[in-house]
Amino acid sequence: MQSNGHEHVIEVTDLRRVYGGGFEAVRGIDFSVRRGEIFALLGTNGAGKTSTVELLEGLAAPAGGRVRVLGHDPYTERAAVRPRTGVMLQEGGFPSELTVAETARMWAGCVSGARPPAEVLALVGLEAKAGVRVKQLSGGQRRRLDLALALLGDPEVLFLDEPSTGLDAEGRRDTWELVSALRDGGTTVLLTTHYLEEAENLADRLAIMHEGRIAATGTPAEVTAAQPSRITFELPEGYFVGDLPPLDELGVGDHEVDGRLVRLRTRDLQRAATGLLVWAAQAGVELRRLDVRSASLEEAFLGIAKEASAKDATAGPGAAGRASAGADEAMTNKEHAA
Repeated sequence: MQSNGHEHVIEVTDLRRVYGGGFEAVRGIDFSVRRGEIFALLGTNGAGKTSTVELLEGLAAPAGGRVRVLGHDPYTERAAVRPRTGVMLQEGGFPSELTVAETARMWAGCVSGARPPAEVLALVGLEAKAGVRVKQLSGGQRRRLDLALALLGDPEVLFLDEPSTGLDAEGRRDTWELVSALRDGGTTVLLTTHYLEEAENLADRLAIMHEGRIAATGTPAEVTAAQPSRITFELPEGYFVGDLPPLDELGVGDHEVDGRLVRLRTRDLQRAATGLLVWAAQAGVELRRLDVRSASLEEAFLGIAKEASAKDATAGPGAAGRASAGADEAMTNKEHAA
């Protein structure tokens, strides 16, 4: 692999993208991706993920701001960037009558310094399907073929758009291991995904987008740390919430009661759990259905989406335009074929 000496191989500053009609899908975002890092871009439908990635891939010029990939503008200096990047789309659109091997050979003819097709097919576990026509592949096998073709040029930067969609659990784990191995070999990976478990397992850092802006960024641990932990248990018979130690003294921010089931939220999990268990021991009661856990990335994601939805409810004008973002992003997939 080549090296341009830059620590950050992707640099985005105040990036903006505007569609016809004036809809601003990307509204001034900033982030960077270091060499040899897996960076996940998450967001609700219409958040601006695909619009952002297409600017990084050089498929369109930004309406404002600056983007650099491997030190170059991916749109105006596409010839310098494209041979050093690999792109896995949500759907490849391969000729259905070609075999897997024929498709890989055809694609290799369009790639500078392509690796042997048989090598990349083996890498993604498709060597046994080399003679099978594309139309006979399962959805998961087509995703493997998508990934194989993205790897043909031995890219320095790999863009993965929903890489494990359609894969079964085993295939998803195999893909995660492959992507991690690529990262360990020095490849920089930027992926979009709807599988939050995937981002939590793979990403060194991530950003959560909403309405064209970045709502949260950091390592998975940093993003989840911004959300409260939870303690759930069933009140002992004859006891009420008021019988518990003062919740503020336990470091509990808020709580919910559903029949006998109590849910506590806290940003000091050890303090709250210790205080609750000491109280139960002293009272000589059992806390049934006890569940103590830190916040997950899914909870952080849903928390951000919930906050944003609450803002949408009071936003008034412009909500309809934002709702069209999902359609705008979906339509842009057609640009990839150009």
